[in-house]
Amino acid sequence: MASNISGLGPQENGLSRRRFLSAAAAGVTAGSVADMTAIHGLRSEAMASELKKQNKRVILLWLAGGASQFETWDPKPGAKTGGPFRAIPTNVTGIHISELLPELAQRMQHTAIIRSLNTKIADHGTGADLMECGRVPDPGVKYPDIGAVVARELGRLESKVPDYVSLYTSTEGRRKGTSGFLGARYSPMFLSESMTPPNVVRPDIISEIDHHDRAALRDVLAKRFTTARRNQAVNSHMSAYQRVHGLMASADLFDIEREPESVRNRYGSSQFAQQCLIARRLVEADVPFVKVARAWWDSHGQNFETHQELCADLDHSMSVLLDDLAERGLLEHTLVITLGEFGRTPNINASLGRDHFASAWSCSLSGAGIRGGVAYGKTDDEGHRVVEGEASAGDLFATILAALGIDHQHEYMLGSRPIPLADFGTNPIREVLA
Repeated sequence: MASNISGLGPQENGLSRRRFLSAAAAGVTAGSVADMTAIHGLRSEAMASELKKQNKRVILLWLAGGASQFETWDPKPGAKTGGPFRAIPTNVTGIHISELLPELAQRMQHTAIIRSLNTKIADHGTGADLMECGRVPDPGVKYPDIGAVVARELGRLESKVPDYVSLYTSTEGRRKGTSGFLGARYSPMFLSESMTPPNVVRPDIISEIDHHDRAALRDVLAKRFTTARRNQAVNSHMSAYQRVHGLMASADLFDIEREPESVRNRYGSSQFAQQCLIARRLVEADVPFVKVARAWWDSHGQNFETHQELCADLDHSMSVLLDDLAERGLLEHTLVITLGEFGRTPNINASLGRDHFASAWSCSLSGAGIRGGVAYGKTDDEGHRVVEGEASAGDLFATILAALGIDHQHEYMLGSRPIPLADFGTNPIREVLA
């Protein structure tokens, strides 16, 4: 089934499918689509509505630069490529992970590890595009990333909170994310200077009463204006204003000082941990997709010292996040992903570092829609290649969608061109799905 990008579906306005697609092909280009909002067309509105009611959410923990699978999810102790760290047992019989993740080892019941990614591209920019969009970039199409797709599929038009938030970090490379051909409606709120959105707090010179009175006056004037002028541009403007107004009301979601001191102390003082706490606050308020980045995993030198520091932050922050979500009844509805653009080489270079490697590496999925306590796929004894369960970036993208209850084969129509949510020929990894 497909959705169109140019307004009402063909059955909604009386056009035949063929006439509709012909008109779309003649009048819609990739460039013009980028500023338009995609809506459900041919897919059942009842199905789309039911999906949104399930309140599935995603927190992506983006390990910018590429974390080493050897020092995280796929240790090779004793091998010449293995490095100095041990593998430790988890609370799931038969699954071992790096000793650098002791807290996560005791929460493996929530998590599925995928150890068999072969994504082939070991360049930071193109690799990140591949992993976030699930397919190789196409010069003729600007694909949306996973955050925009989730926002599009799970967000609600009437929602006052943002659909997609990308929390800043001073070391993340400032990848903002992209909504691609889905348009600005699904672009991320990218916080580049602070963990709180700028310009959303009411100025002190305007009282709360005046603020509400101004909003009420604007609503009266807007309704009068739109009575005689109903078109997409006006509706878009109205929707944008309502969302900004709603964001002002939800600005407190980004303020962790509103959490009890015990909760803040539990997460800790690192920037990554505090952003994980904000992510929990956002998904609790029904934000569909939140990205939290932790950088400097690009360990071409001193890989082992680097991973001791970074894994400690990841281990603690993610463990507290999983516990917090579970205790609040949110984990069953929230998918937590650890992912970067690629992994690290089996060979250890002269600077005691590991270089870029995309042929046999790992990620993790926890929570909503995931069968916890699973280690899927296998690499050889030294981690050079995948020997069981090879998975592509597209397969991972399809798996994430399937875990959320989204049909990975569902198509958007870009003009007359059908574009499936996950790339053609890719399939979810059923072994990690609940």
